[in-house]
Amino acid sequence: MTRSKIAPFADRTVADRVQLGKHARKATPLDSHADLTIRSDRDPVTMLVAEDATRVPELVPIRYGRMLVTPFTFYRGAAGVMAADLAGTPISGLRTQTCGDAHLSNFGLFASAERTLVFDINDFDETLPGPWEWDVKRLVASLAIAGRNNGYSAKQRRRVAVAAGAAYRTAMRDFARRTNLEVWYAQLAIESLVEQLGTVLEPSQVKRTKEALQKARTRDSLHALDKLSSVIDGERRITALPPIVVPVEDLLPDASADKLFKEMQDLLHGYSRTLPPERRQLLAQFRLVHMARKVVGVGSVGTRSWILLLLGRDDSDPLFLQAKEAEASVLEEYVGASEFAHHGERVVAGQRAMQASGDIFLGTRRVQGIDGQDRDFYVRQLRDWKGSAEVEKMRPSGMAAYASLCGWTLARAHARSGDRVAIAAYLGSSDRFEQAVAAFGESYADVNEKDYALLMAAARDGVVPMQTGM
Repeated sequence: MTRSKIAPFADRTVADRVQLGKHARKATPLDSHADLTIRSDRDPVTMLVAEDATRVPELVPIRYGRMLVTPFTFYRGAAGVMAADLAGTPISGLRTQTCGDAHLSNFGLFASAERTLVFDINDFDETLPGPWEWDVKRLVASLAIAGRNNGYSAKQRRRVAVAAGAAYRTAMRDFARRTNLEVWYAQLAIESLVEQLGTVLEPSQVKRTKEALQKARTRDSLHALDKLSSVIDGERRITALPPIVVPVEDLLPDASADKLFKEMQDLLHGYSRTLPPERRQLLAQFRLVHMARKVVGVGSVGTRSWILLLLGRDDSDPLFLQAKEAEASVLEEYVGASEFAHHGERVVAGQRAMQASGDIFLGTRRVQGIDGQDRDFYVRQLRDWKGSAEVEKMRPSGMAAYASLCGWTLARAHARSGDRVAIAAYLGSSDRFEQAVAAFGESYADVNEKDYALLMAAARDGVVPMQTGM
């Protein structure tokens, strides 16, 4: 299989890069991005079931239970299905590092290394070099689906989708004029952003935004210590909340639990070597005291994910890490395999390429599990001022503002790795691109509703297991 890479462009002049984008536009007109052709032999349920083969069997029913809450939650868990659909859509031929799953709930708040609150993409399980258009379409379709879920009119949904596409296009054109270092350092200033939102949102929406920012700043390891753990027989332990949070000693017999705990200590030691020296020294000041399996997200349910409680100076000096399994990206089949030795490296490299400010503890490790299978993991902080938008409570004007924020952020992420000059020249100065992807988003929302109904029928018929309320 070919390796997925981004074509080099540093040796081209700006004029050559502009011409490349314009030639691409002639080959793939902007209006063509409205096109969506669904294969007649397509079977979304079979595709989803195939993904279960590598997942923890007892967690699979939770996965389907979460997916079947609404068409939007289905969409969140069906990145692989959409990747297959996107493979048949028009592309410009220009590649960037892509998120691979850029729906609106995979953007959010977190702390930078400098302890400022930033807004960025926050999920990179599927990241891989590929067509930048696929990320945009994944985002815009998610807005259309969420808008339907919130009861927006067709006109309101269109305005939201166009806002995302327009923000992406205008941001990319702005980045095309900037220097490489200016693009690399670009990020959203959250406080000034709130002031800007005050001009387009109602006072109640601004108030909720400020409250969300304040809440995010409280979500750190010390907050998680009280929420996720307690003292048992004089020792700090992660609190059981089965089947969502299951401590290692409740998951396995004593001997196996001890072995897995030792293997996790080895994983942390090996993972630490992927950190810069100063952060390795910081991590060395903590000791692992407990671990538990935790069910996370929607699409990730069933993959192996551990929360790790480490303590530093004393019991009030905690560090919560998450060790999450990394499997092959859903894009691989369509854009080529990763160039990295294992998928943890793929995720970490993609995240570092796309985020303006990353987790200081982000690293990776391949280990052999107690079942003898090699598994790839990446490690990051569990909570560090993390916050996300409450999509279900958004009014149309609020979602339009949020869509613009996501569109700008996605453009910035793509501009860091791809040929922003060529992409900007391809997009041009008209609104044809955003109008086209908005139409695509509505068409895909129709497809998503049908897929959701098919999975619901499969659950009713016992084809797939489903556990609700989780």
